[in-house]
Amino acid sequence: MPPTRATMIVLAVALAAPAQAAPDEAELGKAEGYPACPPMLMVETRCVVGLVTRRDETYPVRKVPRGERVDPIARAPAEPPIAYRYAQVSGGLDAYLDTTHTTGLLIVKDGTILAERYQYGATPASRMTSFSMAKTVTAMLVGIAIAEGAIASVDDRADKYVPQLRGTLYGETRIRHLLTMSSGVKFVETYSGSDDIATLARLSLLGDSEGGAAALAPFTTRERPAGERFHYSSADTQALGLVLRAATGRTLADYLSEKVWKPMGAEADASWLVDKGGYEIAFGGFNATLRDWGRFGMLLANGGAVGGRQVIPSTWVRDATRPAGRGFYPGDHGQFFGYGYQTWIMPGDGREFVLRGLRRQFVFVDPESKLVMVSTAAENVAGGNGEQLALWNAVTRTLAPRR
Repeated sequence: MPPTRATMIVLAVALAAPAQAAPDEAELGKAEGYPACPPMLMVETRCVVGLVTRRDETYPVRKVPRGERVDPIARAPAEPPIAYRYAQVSGGLDAYLDTTHTTGLLIVKDGTILAERYQYGATPASRMTSFSMAKTVTAMLVGIAIAEGAIASVDDRADKYVPQLRGTLYGETRIRHLLTMSSGVKFVETYSGSDDIATLARLSLLGDSEGGAAALAPFTTRERPAGERFHYSSADTQALGLVLRAATGRTLADYLSEKVWKPMGAEADASWLVDKGGYEIAFGGFNATLRDWGRFGMLLANGGAVGGRQVIPSTWVRDATRPAGRGFYPGDHGQFFGYGYQTWIMPGDGREFVLRGLRRQFVFVDPESKLVMVSTAAENVAGGNGEQLALWNAVTRTLAPRR
């Protein structure tokens, strides 16, 4: 019989890191202490670890304060044996760490930590950057704003709330179509360094515009009618963040702190990158510790509730974490994942979903088994998600077998 929660030991330190060297640690900047380099569009290899574990040390940010109450997470006395296999690699969690540039790995089930590992100088205090995992955070705040009446309807146009967007394509787009990335506005996101995401990053992250609506000004062509088809676009999320800020009259960081971070019982302050005008980078600028990413995953696994308190409306969590309709299911248009409200949907018969960010940042969630896996990494921009998916499949086979 597995140990009960009462027998678990609540610890304030991580499990011991594996003794072996992390893959490619010399190339990734170990001799320099994994430097947090100045903001730049094309990041040097030696700066990637610093980018994903210390990003808020070099970019302008707004703090997301935690509350006085920390929700303790129990810890299992030993890691479960995970039979991981990918390509020619097989073994346990050590095999996964040996073959990936993982900065942090956390597995939580029913509120208990089963495994916690760090590499490349990262620690439990490191705020792991989100990249596009921030999109799901933004979407959950929209659900809260709707429940509170700050946003009347997902069918409202963006310019109802953001006067600066009037007369623009994004202003004419309904919130629903921003949530589902179906604005129809032309946006190329291939991470080539010269595409539309590079333009958006320069105008927001790197401060090459006044920020806010000005960062969306270059995107002036609607390729197809809004709502017709899913097309991944970080600009859709940035517009959504502007709606949220205008509707609530609060910065995203302050709203998140009050509505989620404090009620969730986060153990550390988080941070959110801001542009020159002080607007949060909604499409990818949020930073939090590994355990707090795990808490957020557990919050979603529990339908938006923690400790008997409903933090995010349960109906919104359900709607956000299932396919948004025809054309949004796994396999549609050649996509492996499906899409809900700024959230990726896993293939299969279950309700598994995933927060997913550039350089392979993931929070996998299985609501049925209350199982969450957080995997943060310092991988190249190019490349697939095979290793992370293989590990998640191994974790669910072991800890949440389907009957």
